[in-house]
Amino acid sequence: MTKIDYILDEAHAYFITKQYHRAIFLYSQACLMDPSNIEYRLYCIFCDIGYENDKKAQSLFDYFILSKDIDRDNAIKTVQEVIDAYDGDNDAMMKLLKDISSTSVETLNAIDYKDFIDLVKNRGSFKRAYEDIMFSTKVAITTKEELLDFINNLIENDFKTTAYQYLDGVNEFFTYDQDVSQLYEKLKEDTKWQ
Repeated sequence: MTKIDYILDEAHAYFITKQYHRAIFLYSQACLMDPSNIEYRLYCIFCDIGYENDKKAQSLFDYFILSKDIDRDNAIKTVQEVIDAYDGDNDAMMKLLKDISSTSVETLNAIDYKDFIDLVKNRGSFKRAYEDIMFSTKVAITTKEELLDFINNLIENDFKTTAYQYLDGVNEFFTYDQDVSQLYEKLKEDTKWQ
């Protein structure tokens, strides 16, 4: 293991435990040792984002670590686009979601949303189809429309806790989005009398 590998391993450990001040110090050392390495600079940016928003920083880090081994250049490009759009560009966030979902379908036990809709048709209801897969398979969502449809169906089929979890996760990326706000309102109304 080289010195820079050791530094990166230690920095990653600090990053994962949200000790961004320690992680950024080590990532900065890696940058000084190899100033042309874009990857090391991205880690510093992830730390910077982490000071403001843990979930976004951790999501970007997880995506990058998973994707860079498959296609490093594309992973760097995608993450840079998302960082550039960090101020709320929904299209860039959906692109990241699509890339993460595509990777998830390939590497995890997941099915594409279109395949899940086929399962709904075969089972005769969303509720039955979701109950069949909820503990064993993830649904890979690639568009905002699919995401909204999925959450709406969760609400309508009494998977309220799961709907809240999805909405809370989505809210990190779609702050002040009218469609997301409407789903929160629907869920709030739906649980009001229970």
